[in-house]
Amino acid sequence: MSTVLFQPERLRLARDVEKVSQTALAGAIGVTPAAISQFESGETNPSEDKVAAMADALDVPTSFLYLPMVDMHEGFFRSLRKSTVVERRWARSMAHLVHDLATQPGGASDLAPLDLPLSRVETFDPDAEQVVEAARLVRRSWNVPAGPIDDVVALLEEHGILVVRMPMGSADVDAFSLPFGERPVVVLSNNKSDRGRSRFDAAHELGHLVMHGTSVWGVKEVEAQAHRFAAEFLMPEADIRHELPSTADWARLFELKQRWHVSLAALLMRAKTLGVMSPSAYTTAMKGISARGWRRVEPIPLGAPEGPRRTTALLDVARKDADWFPRALLPALEGLTVE
Repeated sequence: MSTVLFQPERLRLARDVEKVSQTALAGAIGVTPAAISQFESGETNPSEDKVAAMADALDVPTSFLYLPMVDMHEGFFRSLRKSTVVERRWARSMAHLVHDLATQPGGASDLAPLDLPLSRVETFDPDAEQVVEAARLVRRSWNVPAGPIDDVVALLEEHGILVVRMPMGSADVDAFSLPFGERPVVVLSNNKSDRGRSRFDAAHELGHLVMHGTSVWGVKEVEAQAHRFAAEFLMPEADIRHELPSTADWARLFELKQRWHVSLAALLMRAKTLGVMSPSAYTTAMKGISARGWRRVEPIPLGAPEGPRRTTALLDVARKDADWFPRALLPALEGLTVE
C-alpha cells in the first residue's frame, strides 16, 4: 500500500474519536508531537511502518487511514462557548463515521434519496425575509400539510437526511450538523429528554443545511437565522398567529404546547416575534417562567424525544460488511440512541 494514499484527515479523525492527543500518540509510536502534526497537515507522509503503528495505537484498521475523506468544516454547533474542543471534535468525528457508513457501497440501501431544497441566505441579518421564505419553501417542497408537524426527525429521514442522537458531553450543547453534499448529518443530544426542544433543535439544524451549507458557520448571526427558520418551519405564521395569546394565559399556552409540540418558551417568542404579544408582556411572561422554575423543566411533558430509525441499518453495515470500519469504535456508535 503506497504511502501516497495516506489520508491525513483520517488520522485526525481517529485521534478525535479516541480523544488521544498528538503528544500521547507520538509517545506511543516513538516520534515527536511535531511529526504527528506534520502527518495530519499533509506536510509529511508517514512510512508504511509508521501508519501501521499509528493504526495499532489508535485501535483502527490500517486501511482506515487510507480511506478518502470528504472535507468538511467544524460544524454548526449552537453552544460553542459551552462545549469543549475535545467534546466537539469527538461528536463531529462520530458524525463523520455515520456519514462514512451511509456513503459506502451498500450503506445507503435503506436510506431515502436526498431531497433537500436549498435557499441560500446571503445576508447576516437575522430578520431577513429570506429566512422565513426558506422555511416556507421546504414545507411546500416536502408537501408538509398546514399545522403542526407530526414527527420532525422522521420527516428529515424521509428526505434523505441522516439523523443520530449522541451524548454531547454538556447539557448546554443541544445539537449540530454537518452539511455533506450527498448525505447531510444532523446530530441531536441525548442528554435532554424534552421532546419540544429537541424538535426545535432538529428544525434549527435543518435551517443551517437549507440556508448556509458550507459557506458560513460559527457565527452567531447564522444561529439567529436558523432559530427563526425553525420557528416558521414548526409554527407557520399563517397557521398559528390567530391561536397565540397576547398575554401569559398559561392554560391556553399549555393547550398550544400539546397541539404544536414545542416549548412554552418557543410559543412565547413566537407570539412576540409575530407582534401578537408586546415586548413588555413577553418579558412579564418569561419572568413568570423563571419564577416557577420552568426554564429547565417545563410542565406538561410531551413524551420522549423523537428518535431516528434509519441509523440502525447503518450499524448493521458496520457490524457485518465494513471491514475498513474501526471495530473498537463500534460500541460508541451502538450507544447512539436509535429506535
